[in-house]
Amino acid sequence: MVEIERKFLVTSDDYKLQSFSQNRISQGYLNSHPERSVRIRICGESGLLTIKGKSNESGNTRFEWETEISLTDARKLIELCEPGIIDKIRYKVAFGEHVFEIDEFLGDNDGLVVAEVELRNEDDSFDRPEWLGEEVTGVIKYYNASLVSNPFKNW
Repeated sequence: MVEIERKFLVTSDDYKLQSFSQNRISQGYLNSHPERSVRIRICGESGLLTIKGKSNESGNTRFEWETEISLTDARKLIELCEPGIIDKIRYKVAFGEHVFEIDEFLGDNDGLVVAEVELRNEDDSFDRPEWLGEEVTGVIKYYNASLVSNPFKNW
């Protein structure tokens, strides 16, 4: 129940040609407190409830618990969320031994593209695709929960 990941800005849209999966995601936050967040996500015909804890000092490790919920429940719960819904398209790209998840944000966060790679441990190395740019791991303004209250259009 620990998530270890690193985040990066994306420098080109070459990842789209390399992706093996593409999904539209809507998500809202029942709680976006800095110590914990409770997220509702709708992805296609699936719903997810996710609880995340505060990141460690480097920003790459934190508690994460997730369970699938019905689409009906997800739609009802998303109506209870704090103001602001994240809308994005998620692409998945296999590169080397890892899968990168690239989020192309829409709406108030249009123009922001962030890639994440989940790791087995904090020292895990990975091959870097040519479109992977500046690392933003641990930079709070790039957290989805932060993008709700301070969207990219306001930066």
